[in-house]
Amino acid sequence: MSIRYLSNITLALIGGFEVVASQAFAADVFAWLALAGGAAIVALLGIATATAERGALQRAMDAIGAVLGAALVVTSLVFAASTFTWIGLGLALAVVVVAVAGLTLHELKTERVVHSIELQERPAREREPIAA
Repeated sequence: MSIRYLSNITLALIGGFEVVASQAFAADVFAWLALAGGAAIVALLGIATATAERGALQRAMDAIGAVLGAALVVTSLVFAASTFTWIGLGLALAVVVVAVAGLTLHELKTERVVHSIELQERPAREREPIAA
């Protein structure tokens, strides 16, 4: 598995957990979970961006994801817990969207490689009429 796929699926899992946590836990608990999740997102994308296999588009998506992770951290500390529940839900959904877009880009790159393989055609043979 590539680092690109692993980082995007991990990002999707963290974002999905934050979405569920925003509705399942109390506002104070969710604020702390979002702080931890945001820090994990920033750390994950900081490490993943250091690899050489990521293209310019994936690095841009990593930057957007890191900004969203940092926003989770900052807003969880700045806003009241009841207000942050909805802000955190929106940020977590945005993280999921970025992760799914990254997974889609990874899949498109893989499909391009598969479809670029040249097929060898058999030489055309002459057709003979069917004997009656």
